[in-house]
Amino acid sequence: MRRSPSVFIITLALQLVASAPAAFAQSASIQGRVIDPSDKPVPGAIVSLRSSSGLVRQAPSRADGSYSFSSVPPGSLELRAAVEGFRSEPVRLTVESADVLNADIRLALAALTDAVVVSAAFVELTQSEATSTVTALSRRDVEDRQFTMVADALRLAPGMSVAPSGGLGSVTSVFPRGGESDYTLVMVDGVKLNSFGGGFDFGHLTTFGLNQIEVVRGPQSAVFGSDAIGGVVQMRSRVGGRPSAYGLLETGSYGTSRVAAGSSGSKGAIDWGASVERASSDGWTSEAPNPSLGLVTNDDYEASMVSLAAAWRAGPRSTLRATGRFGTNERGNPGPFGSDPIGAYPGIDTVSRGTNDAGMGALDFTHEWNPRTALRLQSSYLDERSRFVSPWGESDARTQRFQARGQVDRALTPSLGLTAGAALELEQAGSSYITGAAAQRVPIERRVAGYFAELRWRSASRLFATAGLRVDDILRGDIEGDPLSFSPRFALPEDRVVSPNPRAAVSYYLRTSDASGGNWSRIHGSAGTGIRAPDAFEIAFTDNPGLKPERSKSLDAGVEQALAGGLVILDGTWFLNRYDDLIVAVGRSMQDYSRYRTDNIANAQAQGVEASFALRTRRGLEARASYTFAATAVLAVDHAPGVAPAPFSVGDQLLRRPRHQVNVDLLWRHRYATAYVRAGGRSQVLDVEPNWGAAGGLFHAPGFGVADAGVTVHAGRYADVLLRADNLFGRRYEAVFGYPAPRRSFTVGVRIAAGR
Repeated sequence: MRRSPSVFIITLALQLVASAPAAFAQSASIQGRVIDPSDKPVPGAIVSLRSSSGLVRQAPSRADGSYSFSSVPPGSLELRAAVEGFRSEPVRLTVESADVLNADIRLALAALTDAVVVSAAFVELTQSEATSTVTALSRRDVEDRQFTMVADALRLAPGMSVAPSGGLGSVTSVFPRGGESDYTLVMVDGVKLNSFGGGFDFGHLTTFGLNQIEVVRGPQSAVFGSDAIGGVVQMRSRVGGRPSAYGLLETGSYGTSRVAAGSSGSKGAIDWGASVERASSDGWTSEAPNPSLGLVTNDDYEASMVSLAAAWRAGPRSTLRATGRFGTNERGNPGPFGSDPIGAYPGIDTVSRGTNDAGMGALDFTHEWNPRTALRLQSSYLDERSRFVSPWGESDARTQRFQARGQVDRALTPSLGLTAGAALELEQAGSSYITGAAAQRVPIERRVAGYFAELRWRSASRLFATAGLRVDDILRGDIEGDPLSFSPRFALPEDRVVSPNPRAAVSYYLRTSDASGGNWSRIHGSAGTGIRAPDAFEIAFTDNPGLKPERSKSLDAGVEQALAGGLVILDGTWFLNRYDDLIVAVGRSMQDYSRYRTDNIANAQAQGVEASFALRTRRGLEARASYTFAATAVLAVDHAPGVAPAPFSVGDQLLRRPRHQVNVDLLWRHRYATAYVRAGGRSQVLDVEPNWGAAGGLFHAPGFGVADAGVTVHAGRYADVLLRADNLFGRRYEAVFGYPAPRRSFTVGVRIAAGR
């Protein structure tokens, strides 16, 4: 009988626990307090204990500021504490057998919290140690600003351009540093959510039940492989900590409502987290901007999501985790009823409607084999289905993916760490449009075997350097031909590509905060490559048997400066991205440069600057601002100077990438209320005709600015009353050309949290 991969992981986990080294029998305990600059205890801080192997354990500080860790193995350890508005210097300890150590952690006020992130390397790092350009948004960041969708929260990260095509649940794309919308790897708790080929719609991803959102900019294929060509967005679920129950009830304009409930906590050796959420909206039900179109209908949306997670600490240094997420959503599609530059819009589409169902499950195991060596194993499964009904009939698509990954983390010296391992990804995609000779469905199958290693150097809390390499062996299965389709496809034989992707990055503190009264200076830079393997339609509708992955090469460099004792942080980063082997249709204008219908012959470039500012005052006022300048350009196709893919010319902007983008966020926290005001906007962008796409021509969509505001009234120990206004001044604008954004809307709600 064939056993599932998850069974093998469980079996191996139990064997490793049973064979734990005797060194753990003589374990130590660490305890202490977390205190603020005035020596007052700080409850609710997240204390992180990292061993030399790279594994991190976390525990919350209690009401009196105390924390404790038991069963701590001998070796070199590091303590840090994270709490909103503060920063701590690391406390380094050397643990001997059966010690009981006391270590207090002193916090300093800071503009940004030094969070622990899991997406910047193969092991957990604090933001101050990460060599990648990282933005981490805590649960409190999200809740205080009343972000309901992850896409809205991403606007706080410089370099990320968010483009929703309408109201709640509409298709929402994210463009990282001028890259394509399918260049961002999206994960939740380490599980990849992208469709086959990298596509991801942020329109259904909510913030409820999340503990942290991490945004890493620049290619990360050296760590995560394919689809991390432009950046990574990872969500971490709310699991463990003080037992709590929480809920949310909202209602507002456009018939929008949301109800959600969840629980998280720890009891003995068990951590848990669970949430359930349902949202709905009537959408736009008034007249279209062009009155001749009449009333807009078929813009409604509803969605449900369930998330479950549990962890079992099976031994002194072993943890087994299981996670699962299940969601369904349905949305009408009235079409692009806004800008109509050539008069091609036929009227409100009252039929078209899409439905999406997705489920994923994962099993993770971590084990510290000895004080300097750790093992991590993970397996996951994703099943994503979509169905679409239009006046021309029904269609559907499906992505299935199994992933397994194993890595060993080793401290070679007190300053040098090594990670090495392998990953396997088996994925399959299908669609009612991808058929064979007998009109039967033909699956597109791919196997990716990845082999990786990373070296990390840290010296005296000043110099941090990372060098890594991942080699992906990508095998695409053979595909039956379809001679009867509108665009006949010949049978494609099995195809194999081996892609090495290196990355190197460095961060150096010219001044450290402990030596300069909280002011510090840091320079950082990185260079790396990324890949995106072809999607199912690119494979199914080509006659090119050797279609290759799209590739990126990237450089960035920047300076970060803390002033006013760490209460002001300025950051500026320059980036340069070159995109090669882009897959394009080969039209008549390029038939001399390729003999195939589609080929990897196009190129593009993006370069620019990200600038950010963060301020925190001692009276509860916070400010964040960011500006991104991104100069993008279509480059000539291979071996053809002056020739670009139609309808572009060499030097044209890339579609929907603004040259200028600004976001400003003000937040004020008080004992009785929390209020925010934010404003953002972009310059004009190049876009396609909304109805016919590129075949209808290219147009410049105008820029816009929009503002939101809200207040949270703390009505009691466990309840908050929420009030907010989106598009506060009722601006008429289109984030995506042809698709009007919702006008002014108001929302009221109640948030409940017991045991927080």
